Amino acid sequence: MTSPVLQGRRALVTGSVSGLGLAIASKLAEEGADVILHGLVSPREGQEKASRLSERTGRRVIFDGTDLADPSAIERMVERIRADFGDPNILVNNAVIRHFHAIEDFPRIDWERALAVNVNAAFHLIRLTLSAMKAKGWGRIVNLSSIYGNRGAAERIDYVTSKTALLGITRAVAIETAETGVTCNAVSPGSVLSEPIARKIAGIAQREGIDEAEARRAYIRERHPTARFVETENVGTLIAFLCGPHSADITGATLPMDGGWHVA
Repeated sequence: MTSPVLQGRRALVTGSVSGLGLAIASKLAEEGADVILHGLVSPREGQEKASRLSERTGRRVIFDGTDLADPSAIERMVERIRADFGDPNILVNNAVIRHFHAIEDFPRIDWERALAVNVNAAFHLIRLTLSAMKAKGWGRIVNLSSIYGNRGAAERIDYVTSKTALLGITRAVAIETAETGVTCNAVSPGSVLSEPIARKIAGIAQREGIDEAEARRAYIRERHPTARFVETENVGTLIAFLCGPHSADITGATLPMDGGWHVA
């Protein structure tokens, strides 16, 4: 039997206590990486999730609940992880917050917090972990962009701006690390059946007087030519590949996983 391909690696996945982030963290642990789960939940809930993932995969999993809007807190988080867990050599910038406002009604505080968490935190985490990766001659950075990194959408200016900015960060980091053994790539999912999307579909069904299954089919057919939602497990599998031994020649790439939405 062969060893898991990510054995001996340490992965920090932001926004990973539920949904897509948890699917990514779970896949990395299944492939052998020790994992830092992160999210804004209570310490008890976060530690319970970490314990369950550790028990299921046999990997070391810890939890950190840092608010990524605070750069000083990010610096303390990385210092704490380094002391207690070791330097992360896989970084997945997945944490995101979003708001739904027309531009002229967009509260300043919402805009500033969205950019702090969605963009600035990714920069700071790369800044703080990259030196250790370069010193070891190996590292993997994956930024979670979106279909909205390449197209606009009404009343989502913070999300569209954030996901576009992550593509720029990806390209810049890839060039700076091209000869170091570190790669930096972006993954751009289409529509995942997350809790917010499920609530949106439920609202559509209620307004139009149709059942939720019909509303779900109509919603996704307008977006994905495949007429299927993107499976979170498949996104996790793609990211695990990007972090594995056969991806050394992939850097600076933006990989869509959107059921063909970007070409429709």
